[in-house]
Amino acid sequence: MSKPQATDIEHEVKSVDLIVSKSDKEGNITYVNPIFVKISGYSQANLLEQPHAILRHPDMPKVIFAYLWENITKGQEIFAYVKNLCADGGFYWVLANVKMAKNPDGSFRNYMSTRRCITQEAKETISSLYKKFLEIEKDQGEEASRAVFEDFLSENNLGDAQAFNNYMKQLNK
Repeated sequence: MSKPQATDIEHEVKSVDLIVSKSDKEGNITYVNPIFVKISGYSQANLLEQPHAILRHPDMPKVIFAYLWENITKGQEIFAYVKNLCADGGFYWVLANVKMAKNPDGSFRNYMSTRRCITQEAKETISSLYKKFLEIEKDQGEEASRAVFEDFLSENNLGDAQAFNNYMKQLNK
Protein backbone atom coordinates (compact mmCIF):
# COMPACT_ATOMS: atom_id res chain seq x y z
CA MET A 1 0.00 0.00 0.00
CA SER A 2 1.44 3.37 -0.96
CA LYS A 3 1.48 6.37 1.35
CA PRO A 4 -0.77 9.31 0.56
CA GLN A 5 0.60 12.76 -0.21
CA ALA A 6 0.63 14.82 3.00
CA THR A 7 -1.76 17.79 3.19
CA ASP A 8 -2.33 20.55 5.72
CA ILE A 9 -5.68 19.12 6.84
CA GLU A 10 -5.65 18.33 10.55
CA HIS A 11 -8.03 15.72 11.94
CA GLU A 12 -9.15 16.41 15.48
CA VAL A 13 -8.43 13.95 18.24
CA LYS A 14 -10.94 14.75 20.98
CA SER A 15 -10.31 14.56 24.70
CA VAL A 16 -12.58 11.49 24.93
CA ASP A 17 -10.68 9.65 22.18
CA LEU A 18 -8.32 6.85 23.13
CA ILE A 19 -6.49 5.40 20.14
CA VAL A 20 -5.18 1.90 20.78
CA SER A 21 -3.01 -0.43 18.76
CA LYS A 22 -0.85 -3.46 19.32
CA SER A 23 2.06 -4.66 17.24
CA ASP A 24 4.51 -7.53 16.98
CA LYS A 25 8.27 -7.33 17.62
CA GLU A 26 8.85 -5.84 14.17
CA GLY A 27 6.25 -3.11 14.61
CA ASN A 28 3.60 -4.70 12.39
CA ILE A 29 0.10 -3.83 13.55
CA THR A 30 -1.84 -6.75 15.04
CA TYR A 31 -4.75 -4.87 16.62
CA VAL A 32 -6.47 -1.50 16.22
CA ASN A 33 -9.49 -0.16 18.06
CA PRO A 34 -12.41 1.50 16.21
CA ILE A 35 -11.30 5.06 17.05
CA PHE A 36 -7.90 4.37 15.46
CA VAL A 37 -9.69 3.27 12.28
CA LYS A 38 -11.97 6.32 12.35
CA ILE A 39 -9.27 8.95 12.90
CA SER A 40 -6.65 7.42 10.59
CA GLY A 41 -9.13 6.92 7.76
CA TYR A 42 -7.77 3.45 7.02
CA SER A 43 -9.89 0.34 7.22
CA GLN A 44 -8.97 -2.26 9.80
CA ALA A 45 -8.01 -4.61 6.96
CA ASN A 46 -5.63 -1.99 5.51
CA LEU A 47 -3.94 -1.48 8.88
CA LEU A 48 -3.52 -5.03 10.17
CA GLU A 49 -0.18 -6.67 9.41
CA GLN A 50 1.19 -3.35 8.13
CA PRO A 51 4.15 -1.67 9.82
CA HIS A 52 3.22 1.24 12.09
CA ALA A 53 5.47 3.31 9.82
CA ILE A 54 2.60 3.41 7.31
CA LEU A 55 1.26 6.23 9.49
CA ARG A 56 4.57 8.10 9.75
CA HIS A 57 4.10 11.69 8.72
CA PRO A 58 6.99 13.27 6.77
CA ASP A 59 7.23 15.96 9.49
CA MET A 60 8.37 13.36 12.02
CA PRO A 61 12.13 13.17 12.63
CA LYS A 62 13.57 9.65 12.60
CA VAL A 63 15.42 10.26 15.87
CA ILE A 64 12.15 10.26 17.82
CA PHE A 65 11.25 6.78 16.59
CA ALA A 66 14.82 5.57 17.11
CA TYR A 67 14.65 6.73 20.74
CA LEU A 68 11.23 5.14 21.20
CA TRP A 69 12.37 1.77 19.79
CA GLU A 70 15.63 1.79 21.76
CA ASN A 71 13.65 2.09 24.95
CA ILE A 72 10.61 -0.11 24.35
CA THR A 73 12.76 -3.02 23.16
CA LYS A 74 14.43 -2.86 26.59
CA GLY A 75 11.01 -3.05 28.23
CA GLN A 76 10.85 0.64 29.13
CA GLU A 77 7.62 2.56 28.71
CA ILE A 78 7.88 5.72 26.57
CA PHE A 79 5.67 8.76 26.12
CA ALA A 80 6.28 10.71 22.91
CA TYR A 81 4.42 13.13 20.69
CA VAL A 82 3.63 11.79 17.25
CA LYS A 83 2.21 13.40 14.15
CA ASN A 84 0.53 10.65 12.16
CA LEU A 85 -0.44 10.60 8.50
CA CYS A 86 -4.05 9.75 7.64
CA ALA A 87 -5.26 7.79 4.63
CA ASP A 88 -6.51 11.02 3.01
CA GLY A 89 -3.14 12.78 3.48
CA GLY A 90 -4.33 14.71 6.53
CA PHE A 91 -2.73 14.35 9.92
CA TYR A 92 -3.38 14.15 13.62
CA TRP A 93 -1.20 14.82 16.67
CA VAL A 94 -1.18 12.56 19.73
CA LEU A 95 0.75 11.86 22.88
CA ALA A 96 1.62 8.20 22.50
CA ASN A 97 2.29 5.91 25.44
CA VAL A 98 4.12 2.85 24.13
CA LYS A 99 5.16 -0.16 26.18
CA MET A 100 6.00 -3.81 25.91
CA ALA A 101 3.40 -6.28 27.14
CA LYS A 102 4.69 -9.57 28.50
CA ASN A 103 3.20 -13.01 28.98
CA PRO A 104 2.88 -14.44 32.51
CA ASP A 105 6.22 -16.22 32.02
CA GLY A 106 7.92 -12.90 31.23
CA SER A 107 8.27 -13.49 27.51
CA PHE A 108 7.36 -10.88 24.91
CA ARG A 109 3.66 -10.68 24.02
CA ASN A 110 3.38 -7.45 21.99
CA TYR A 111 3.91 -3.73 21.99
CA MET A 112 0.91 -1.70 22.99
CA SER A 113 0.35 1.94 22.22
CA THR A 114 -2.35 4.17 23.60
CA ARG A 115 -2.67 7.66 22.22
CA ARG A 116 -4.52 10.73 23.42
CA CYS A 117 -5.14 14.28 22.23
CA ILE A 118 -2.62 17.00 22.97
CA THR A 119 -2.94 20.64 23.92
CA GLN A 120 -2.31 23.44 21.47
CA GLU A 121 0.64 24.57 23.58
CA ALA A 122 2.22 21.11 23.48
CA LYS A 123 1.65 20.94 19.74
CA GLU A 124 3.40 24.28 19.18
CA THR A 125 6.35 23.37 21.40
CA ILE A 126 6.84 19.92 19.90
CA SER A 127 6.30 21.08 16.31
CA SER A 128 9.09 23.61 16.70
CA LEU A 129 11.43 21.09 18.32
CA TYR A 130 10.70 18.36 15.75
CA LYS A 131 11.15 20.83 12.90
CA LYS A 132 14.66 21.56 14.20
CA PHE A 133 15.55 17.84 14.39
CA LEU A 134 14.08 17.20 10.93
CA GLU A 135 15.93 20.10 9.28
CA ILE A 136 19.22 18.84 10.68
CA GLU A 137 18.36 15.30 9.61
CA LYS A 138 17.68 16.46 6.04
CA ASP A 139 20.69 18.81 5.82
CA GLN A 140 23.34 16.91 7.79
CA GLY A 141 22.02 13.38 8.23
CA GLU A 142 20.55 11.20 10.94
CA GLU A 143 23.72 11.15 13.07
CA ALA A 144 23.75 14.95 13.28
CA SER A 145 20.07 14.97 14.21
CA ARG A 146 20.78 12.38 16.89
CA ALA A 147 23.58 14.55 18.30
CA VAL A 148 21.23 17.54 18.56
CA PHE A 149 18.58 15.32 20.17
CA GLU A 150 21.15 14.04 22.69
CA ASP A 151 22.12 17.65 23.45
CA PHE A 152 18.45 18.46 24.01
CA LEU A 153 18.15 15.54 26.44
CA SER A 154 21.29 16.61 28.30
CA GLU A 155 20.35 20.31 28.47
CA ASN A 156 16.95 19.42 29.93
CA ASN A 157 18.20 16.72 32.35
CA LEU A 158 16.30 14.03 30.46
CA GLY A 159 18.99 11.38 30.69
CA ASP A 160 16.68 8.48 31.39
CA ALA A 161 13.33 7.30 30.05
CA GLN A 162 11.44 8.29 33.20
CA ALA A 163 12.68 11.89 33.07
CA PHE A 164 11.87 12.03 29.34
CA ASN A 165 8.37 10.67 29.98
CA ASN A 166 7.72 13.18 32.74
CA TYR A 167 8.82 16.02 30.45
CA MET A 168 6.54 14.81 27.65
CA LYS A 169 3.54 14.47 29.97
CA GLN A 170 4.19 17.87 31.59
CA LEU A 171 4.11 19.59 28.21
CA ASN A 172 0.54 18.42 27.69
CA LYS A 173 -0.90 20.08 30.80
